[in-house]
Amino acid sequence: MRKAVLLALPLLLSYPSFAGDSADFAAWVGNEFRVSPNVTYKVASNVEQELDVYFNRDRSVARPTVIYIHGGGWVGGSKEASSLRIAPYLEMGFNVVNVEYRLGRVARAPAAVEDCRCALSWVIRNAETYGIDPERLVVTGRSAGGHLSLTTAMLSVSAGFDAECNSAIVPNVAAVINYYGITDVADLMAGKPNEKSYTVEWLGSQGDRKEIADSVSPIHHVRKGLPPILTVHGDADQIVPYSHAVELHDRLNAAGAENELLTIPGGGHGGFSREEVAKIDKTIRAFLRKHGLMPG
Repeated sequence: MRKAVLLALPLLLSYPSFAGDSADFAAWVGNEFRVSPNVTYKVASNVEQELDVYFNRDRSVARPTVIYIHGGGWVGGSKEASSLRIAPYLEMGFNVVNVEYRLGRVARAPAAVEDCRCALSWVIRNAETYGIDPERLVVTGRSAGGHLSLTTAMLSVSAGFDAECNSAIVPNVAAVINYYGITDVADLMAGKPNEKSYTVEWLGSQGDRKEIADSVSPIHHVRKGLPPILTVHGDADQIVPYSHAVELHDRLNAAGAENELLTIPGGGHGGFSREEVAKIDKTIRAFLRKHGLMPG
């Protein structure tokens, strides 16, 4: 617990939205929330896959909860290194679940997709323990975490990625906030114009890697009735092509699936300016409020 709290503290002390008083915010968070760190939700590849739960001390009311999935091209990153990203959601009053998953050096694709689906099932099974409202789950992440947020929410049970979850629960998500996530994995494979080393490493030398890439690409799982999706993407992103956001947006529109695309003109792969961050924050809050997901 101490490790998770210390990791989150710097941003909790500096995040500016809490009525302009970061000291009040830090005091409020320390008083209102508890942390259960490194909870095992699954064992795979002989490794325990863990998550951290930040939950309101008052569990008498089931609260909307954000499931955060870190980025790193499926081959790097960690939940601890991304823990500062959850501060805005704590400030809004959400519970937060910060998820780790098998990286490429442990297991190739589609292991990360399978793990995040199982993390979602774990959250639903343990909702009552942590005061979580299983009907108001928001999945979010950046880059590869954005991709995994989309697959966690968009894949149907029939896609076959839930076999290791040991649960009869049908995963259910209320909304997705996708920060510049990959939507067409095959587009980034070896030999393609948009080839990316992280994708090559994640897919490895598997003989059916094209089939796997397509099976975990959000653009191939678009259909009507999906949870609402908000995508944030800079149109000058050199790590994940902006075209991925546009393609997903166009396909969702064609299917009649509710979604929004917030384009950051000249924006790269994150690293947005203070003004851009403020615009993104305002858009996210409006999106969550529109769909009845804001706490309180």
